[in-house]
Amino acid sequence: MQQAAQTFDQIVKARRAVRKYQEDAPFDSEAVARSLARAVLAPNSSNLQTWEFYRIRSAATKAEVARLCMNQSAARTAHELVVVVCRGDKWKENSQRVLEHMRHSFSDPLTKRDQRAIEYYKRNIPLLYMNDPFGLMTLVRTLIVQFKSWQGPMVRWSGSANSRIITHKSAALAAQTFMLSMQAEGYATCPMEGFDEKRLKKLLKLPSKAEINMVIATGPEEEGGVYSDRYRFPLEEVVKEV
Repeated sequence: MQQAAQTFDQIVKARRAVRKYQEDAPFDSEAVARSLARAVLAPNSSNLQTWEFYRIRSAATKAEVARLCMNQSAARTAHELVVVVCRGDKWKENSQRVLEHMRHSFSDPLTKRDQRAIEYYKRNIPLLYMNDPFGLMTLVRTLIVQFKSWQGPMVRWSGSANSRIITHKSAALAAQTFMLSMQAEGYATCPMEGFDEKRLKKLLKLPSKAEINMVIATGPEEEGGVYSDRYRFPLEEVVKEV
């Protein structure tokens, strides 16, 4: 096994959901900064980067966020909390920024590949992400999917839930990258889904269309912070060869 693979194997196996942290132990806050810089390198749908990461550092704000996380011990004792936020509402702005960046590498005249990229961001992305209060775009997408699927394989995205799911997938990939990075930095993490999203959004002054993917606690692991042995179902049950 290559050295890089061995190191990664150690990091993955060492990462656990740690629910108690040493509150008085030294903590390098720059490890969080470095890990967030790595997190944004995670793969994400169409490179739209519809995510934001809120570092909760002050004692008062941490205490309030912990309260909104149902006073979980991981939230109460963490040195920092990172709130992973989905910003699907930024799809239009972000797609324009991505396309503008790509234009710098386009040929003159445009190649077929360049033209496909422009068409993708100008037509396909709006078709997937655009929604309206009356559900007209959902109807349009449904009709297009039905028509195209008669002709052959078709990505069957129609409802507004599809774009939300895609955004959460991208955020979760970044969150996992952050947690593995913190493990490599020598610190533990715990992803939390139990929180009052409405109140937490208000605290962070998030717009109504933003959604919180998870809250991640991090810090030096306290003895007894892992509550049980790791248990995974046998690989032969979950890994299928076809």
